[in-house]
Amino acid sequence: MLKSYTEDRSQLPQENHLELLTNSGAGQSSLESAIGREVRAFRKKLDMTVMELSRLTGLSAGMLSKIERGIASPSLATLQALSTALQVPVTAFFRQFEEQRDATFVRAGEGLKIERRGSRAGHQYELLGHTVGKSTAIEPYFITLTEESQAFPTFHHAGMEFIYMLQGKVGYRHGSQVYQLSPGDSLFFDAEAFHGPENLIELPAKFLSIFVYPRILEE
Repeated sequence: MLKSYTEDRSQLPQENHLELLTNSGAGQSSLESAIGREVRAFRKKLDMTVMELSRLTGLSAGMLSKIERGIASPSLATLQALSTALQVPVTAFFRQFEEQRDATFVRAGEGLKIERRGSRAGHQYELLGHTVGKSTAIEPYFITLTEESQAFPTFHHAGMEFIYMLQGKVGYRHGSQVYQLSPGDSLFFDAEAFHGPENLIELPAKFLSIFVYPRILEE
């Protein structure tokens, strides 16, 4: 287990008496690593050297290096000094640590089957994942068209869409153009224009479709 201690301020004249908590072990906590990455990123963004940051904060270059490498845990006073020097709020240093980092694993054939506008035309949708709590929504779908499916070139929605053809052949309309999609072909487009499969040439047709659009977050 990592142990930490508070150094005597009287022994830290070069740190301008800012309290620092330093790990005695060689390991790194995820919080310290996240803070260190943010400090380094903000410093680089300002094109500032470690020595320049040292002069602005009163911290030694060595201690700043330890903070950026995640092997020293700065006190609140130290974070305040860094925040002033780097022109960011103190909370910015915790951004990566506090953000939820989700992952969605879906086994073959186990996507969530859902109803969308094209479902009534026989289009089968499997949702493979989605973003949570982000300003941009991303939804990947596995779409299947069978002999029972109908042409449906009148989709339109906010954002962008990317299609990657896996099986079969379709004539896919976007606006005034129709693109012949075969396995390995892809199409990336503005989804506000009318779009969708207009000619079902070789069925079954299967393709990956990724929707990207702005999400309105609740206040």
